[in-house]
Amino acid sequence: MLAYASGGYPPATQPGGHGAPSPNQQSYGLYPQPGGNMQQPQGPGAGYPGQPGQPMPGYGGAAPTPSYPKAPSPNPSMPAYGGGGGGGTMPIAPPVNVRDVEKTCINGTDEQAIIDLLGSRSNRQRVPLLRAYKTSYGKDLVKDLHSELSGDFRKLVMATLKAPAELDASELHSAIKGAGTDEACLIEILSSRSSAEIREINRVYKLEYKKSLEDAISGDTSGHFRRLLISLAQGNRDERETVDISLVQQDAQALYAAGENKLGTDESKFNAILCARSKPHLRAVFLQYQQMCGRDIEKSINREMSGDLESGMLACIKNTPAYFAERLYKAMKGAGTKDTTLIRIMVTRSEVDMLDIRQEYVKNYGKSLYTHISGDTSGDYKKLLLKFCGGSD
Repeated sequence: MLAYASGGYPPATQPGGHGAPSPNQQSYGLYPQPGGNMQQPQGPGAGYPGQPGQPMPGYGGAAPTPSYPKAPSPNPSMPAYGGGGGGGTMPIAPPVNVRDVEKTCINGTDEQAIIDLLGSRSNRQRVPLLRAYKTSYGKDLVKDLHSELSGDFRKLVMATLKAPAELDASELHSAIKGAGTDEACLIEILSSRSSAEIREINRVYKLEYKKSLEDAISGDTSGHFRRLLISLAQGNRDERETVDISLVQQDAQALYAAGENKLGTDESKFNAILCARSKPHLRAVFLQYQQMCGRDIEKSINREMSGDLESGMLACIKNTPAYFAERLYKAMKGAGTKDTTLIRIMVTRSEVDMLDIRQEYVKNYGKSLYTHISGDTSGDYKKLLLKFCGGSD
């Protein structure tokens, strides 16, 4: 695990997007979660990531934590993190006293105390505990908790103690290493994070695993799917809010010519447009496309592509909360639960767009995400997951 300085990160302004860096800060694995709905705490040092002018709470003498450059929000339903918008579910809680953390790891572990502590604090409050704990007690908090906990509850706790970019890099590495590849995980992370986040993930990945993310992807995938992932991994999507109508018409015609209007499919044209254009631009393109050929873009991709390439292209065009609602539903439906997927999404989206995901979940699947998690998991694992869910609908 990487060691991170205590402190916080700045505001984010797009789904999967991140905030503006504090002066003289060098980013290092901590990026803010976008589109959140966190109430703003009052008083110096009480702020969550993303509030301009808020002092960075931390521990004496620690270097400031890093952050992301500001990116615009392409989804009007998900306002800027720290900007009074709606999406995240993390409650406002007082700063963590490291002595309270130490009490949970001595004379037997108090699982309920861990749930209350980690489930009611933001990532910006949780991550600095690692350094503060080691400074105060000369011990590694992650190792102590890892030795005391077990099963999926332990995996969930470990995920909450990683900085966002570190968790994403770790999940990508796990998806690639070994005999099989978790293509759905690669698609999920690379299609939903902002350009700034992806660039930070690349940096953390190289630092932690001594290999570039692009090389790792290239060695484990092939064909047009590999090209799609490598394009997304560049972190070079246009994130401007403005839409050029003439370019919208040009792109809609290009997509039509590359798919529905020809024998075979020019996947490279789809790749170039879906991986590089801004989200507002793409929404306008898809509307123009439907008016032009009488079929929505999702159905065209379903007809023209298949397998992982189809899944990757669809992830690039879908409404982000609806996409994550679908991922969560598939992780829990049927026999067995895909706990790795469930943990990753609940932790990474809890401060981003969880309220929006919950709304999409009820609308599309007829019951609340809270209810589905309650029926599909158990024990301390369930209790902490429900903290990140935030409530029933």
